[in-house]
Amino acid sequence: MTQKRIMCFGDSLTWGWIPVVEGVPTTRYAKDIRWTGVLQNELGDGYEIVEEGLSARTTNLDDPIDPRLDGSAYLPAALASQFPLDLVIIMLGTNDTKAYFHRPAFDISAGMTKLVGQVLGSTGGVGTTYPAPQVLIMAPPPLTPMPNPYFQSLFGGGAEKSSELGKLYGDLADFMKVHFLNASDFISTDGVDGIHFTPENNRDLGRAVATKVAEIFA
Repeated sequence: MTQKRIMCFGDSLTWGWIPVVEGVPTTRYAKDIRWTGVLQNELGDGYEIVEEGLSARTTNLDDPIDPRLDGSAYLPAALASQFPLDLVIIMLGTNDTKAYFHRPAFDISAGMTKLVGQVLGSTGGVGTTYPAPQVLIMAPPPLTPMPNPYFQSLFGGGAEKSSELGKLYGDLADFMKVHFLNASDFISTDGVDGIHFTPENNRDLGRAVATKVAEIFA
């Protein structure tokens, strides 16, 4: 049986950040707790889930605090490294709402456009040729009240912007003829920091994504 290979490209929500009231430092949920691990378990042996999560990753922004975080700068290499791929799931945008980026919600969706285009235009790895994978855009759930004062400042105005991403990403997916899932239809950011997921959030999202993936490959 040929496995379907799915790459999950995202930020700390995909990496598995455990929320703490103090904000940092933290650790990572175990593989079977992360939504990507739940997705693997739900789909079974016919699928292979490739995790590509990096905390603080943006869609296509250079972060002045850390040069590693521009998703669009890393995605082409990640694709080449992981081919062959049948589907790429992209859940990004939360970090684009940080106050120092001054980025409107529509501009965040434009960043997602670049990532989708990179996947759809990919032609394989180094010295190989594979068809471009399908794409599933996933809108992260909106931010919720944050107890940590630094996070409050860092994501000032972010809750409003993040609440717009579901509609904007849905419209984008329709326009680019790719798949879409709005995470807020199934979960919220219930973690104690107002940004990240609880184990229950991870479980519910993993199951929802598994249902969507099964529909895509039906």
